[in-house]
Amino acid sequence: MSDVYIPGIKSRFDTDRLIEGLMSVERLPRERTERNVEQLESQKGYWQEIGRRISSLREGARSLYSFQNPFTERVARSADESVITATATREAAEREYHFTVKQLAQADRFLSRPLEDSFRVEPGTYTFSVGKDEISFDFRGGTLKEFSDLINRRGQGRLGASLIAVERGARALLIESKVTGAENRLGFSGDSERLAYSTGMAERMNDSRREVPLQENTLRYLSDRQYVDLKETALSVYAGGAVSVPVNPGIQANAPWVIQFETLTNLLPEEAWVEPPPPPGPDIPPGGEITYGGVTIENDPASVPLPPWTPPSPPQRVDDPAMLSLVFSDGSKVSLPPVRDNPSFNAVRYNLDEIGGGRTLAALEITNRNTHRDISIRNIQIFNPEALGGFRPRNPVSTAQDALIAMEGIDVRRDTNTIDDLIPGVTVTLRGVSPRPVNLGIEPDREGVKDSVITLVGNYNRLMAEMNVLTRNDDRVIDELSYLSEDEREDMRKRLGAFSGDSLLSQFKNSLQRAAAMAYRTSGQDQDYVLLAQIGVSTDARRSGMGGGYDPARLRGYLEIDEKALDAALENKLPLVQELFGYDTDGDLIVDSGVAYMIESLSRPYVESGGFIALKTGTIDSRISQDRRRIETMDRQLAAREAQLKMQYGQMEGAYNRMEQLSNSLDNFSRQSTSGNNNR
Repeated sequence: MSDVYIPGIKSRFDTDRLIEGLMSVERLPRERTERNVEQLESQKGYWQEIGRRISSLREGARSLYSFQNPFTERVARSADESVITATATREAAEREYHFTVKQLAQADRFLSRPLEDSFRVEPGTYTFSVGKDEISFDFRGGTLKEFSDLINRRGQGRLGASLIAVERGARALLIESKVTGAENRLGFSGDSERLAYSTGMAERMNDSRREVPLQENTLRYLSDRQYVDLKETALSVYAGGAVSVPVNPGIQANAPWVIQFETLTNLLPEEAWVEPPPPPGPDIPPGGEITYGGVTIENDPASVPLPPWTPPSPPQRVDDPAMLSLVFSDGSKVSLPPVRDNPSFNAVRYNLDEIGGGRTLAALEITNRNTHRDISIRNIQIFNPEALGGFRPRNPVSTAQDALIAMEGIDVRRDTNTIDDLIPGVTVTLRGVSPRPVNLGIEPDREGVKDSVITLVGNYNRLMAEMNVLTRNDDRVIDELSYLSEDEREDMRKRLGAFSGDSLLSQFKNSLQRAAAMAYRTSGQDQDYVLLAQIGVSTDARRSGMGGGYDPARLRGYLEIDEKALDAALENKLPLVQELFGYDTDGDLIVDSGVAYMIESLSRPYVESGGFIALKTGTIDSRISQDRRRIETMDRQLAAREAQLKMQYGQMEGAYNRMEQLSNSLDNFSRQSTSGNNNR
């Protein structure tokens, strides 16, 4: 059927196939150019991948010697994380601390008696307080769940409530403060107080608070009065002063009584010591004279031999923060923990039973033996924290209290279990109470350093593998990479030897290998820790002690890590390891030597703006643009050529058709002529 000619439908000479055959020859230059564009785009992708690998290596190297390097990071390690944990910043000093957690900070949590599910809370205005903050809202009346939900919505993150099914058909209402600390007690007033009494959450009792007055006529001066000053409600004791504040009548120091007051310290400037001149000695009158007969005779001047002058020693500075003590009726005295320097008044609280052991408290004594520190005290109170404002919880799940810890034997009190102002750069979190001291060590983040070194080696090896594949035509460089997946291996084979004639990558690879193998200057003695191999990172063809035959994979420049050697170096010689990666040789506080510094310096020209990789990809982009413009020109030329061929073949076929028609006409005429002659 393909040979059937249908005028106007199919060409007699199959001109479409002829034109396509001619055009396929014409398209060969365009196809070669298009393949060249595809090849250039692949090469651009290879260079971009190399650039990403170099950038990763550069960042990994820079992180090992920059200002934010892991060698200056600190971690806190607790001997018992169930008691205390901590986090440390790079500002923390390396040191070991001993903590005894005596008491955790808690918040008030009060529980009602079991209430039937049908219990309804009366409408009213319910007011609660958490420390100095007051939370008040109106309730239109309803179930316990509706009341509990309203407290949680209006609690501002400081007040909460929940229902606990303590019995079948009955639930207890739990109202709690969300803020820990003795100063953040949970209080009830108005309708909320009546609710607390009616639900058995609390009971009435007398307020136990006692103020210790600061009055001129009651103070007992233990030093010159010029060193003690009473202004309004604050008592100031200057350097060298001492005073006793009586507690009258005395109070038995047992549980649950506490003493609370506010202190402020003022540090005085230290004046420069000026050595006094030697004393002038006694004033000796002149020896006198006598005159007789016009002759004057003078006595020899008197003299007093003086001892050699020895200047006095400069006065010694005295710093004694333990300025407070409790005096008991039996004459005994107990010193309170040292006062923290604070330019503003800061409240402190002590449990009397822990200090007095049942003795009767008679006075608070302030003895300021410091030479450059004044202390002020105010608001001295003794009270039972469970009975404030005539309100005492009947079923406290927990009561508001401060955290109490001893650090290096010094008692410290805070209103939270997360303490960030005790050790510079360290945030301590209290987890549980322990009667025994728990060690908390601040040390370098050796695991972080190890991870950074491993990351650097990984980036180095992956870049080295990429360059080996691109610059060599040997399948073994791919087979040696055992960590590759099948898809990655196939992708690597497409890139194998793509830049085998490019000297830029070969030079860079050789430079990296030299940087990883050369010795660097450190402060170590006897060339200690000047090579990567000395910390367990090696480019050796074979580790000592390992058997086996020749393995060419070990000669391709890949780095190997001996974790035991690296761990030992980080544990014992961390400063030298840091210097090996980055060291300031001339003391200008700028790193100018080291493995990481050298690798970063070698990598920088390749990936910085306008660097070698950018020049390579820019050149390829220019060539791609030129070839694409050439392809556009060829497309126009090919389209014109195809149109020309179609026109020429169309003209040819039209001429052939006309000739065929003429031939048919002549044949018809000839037949007609022959037939006429025969008829005659």
